[in-house]
Amino acid sequence: MQETAQEYKQRIFGYLAKNEDPLKVQVATPKKLERMVLRASASRLRKQPAPGKWSIAEILAHLADVELVVGYRIRTILGAPGTPIQAFDQDKWAQAMNYGKADPRRSLERFTGYRKANLDLLKSLSSAQWKYNGVHAERGEESIETIARLAAGHDINHLSQIEKILSQ
Repeated sequence: MQETAQEYKQRIFGYLAKNEDPLKVQVATPKKLERMVLRASASRLRKQPAPGKWSIAEILAHLADVELVVGYRIRTILGAPGTPIQAFDQDKWAQAMNYGKADPRRSLERFTGYRKANLDLLKSLSSAQWKYNGVHAERGEESIETIARLAAGHDINHLSQIEKILSQ
C-alpha cells in the first residue's frame, strides 16, 4: 500500500535528528554524493537493486529534478506567500524524463548547481521569510522552513539508499 502524503512527510522528517540543521545537511549532500559516485563503476551506477527499484543513476536524476522543483517552490512562495504548490508524480517523471538513461555524473552536476543556488537563496532569507508558506496540493500548508527540512530529510533518505545499493 502506498503511503499517504502525511505519512510521507512524517517519514522524511524522521530522518532528521530533532535539532539537526537542515541547511548543514543540504550543504554536505553534494560532496557525499560525489564521493559515492566517483568510486562506483558506470555499470554499478545503472544497476537496479531490485525490479521496480531505482538505480543510483535514476536516484541522481530524481535528486536533480527535485532540487529544481524545491527551488521553484521556494521562489514562488517568496513572490506570492500563500500560493498553491503543485505536486508531481516522481515515478511518472522518472519514466517521462528517462531517468534510467540519464548520465549519473551530469545529474550530479545539475543537482549540485541547483543546490548551490537554493542554499544561497535560503541563507539570504530573513527570519520572517522562513515562515512564508504555500499550500501543497497533497500535503497542505508548508512553510519555507518546512520545505527546507523536507529537502534535508529527502537527502538523507536517498543517501542511505545509495549507500545500501553500493554495499550490495
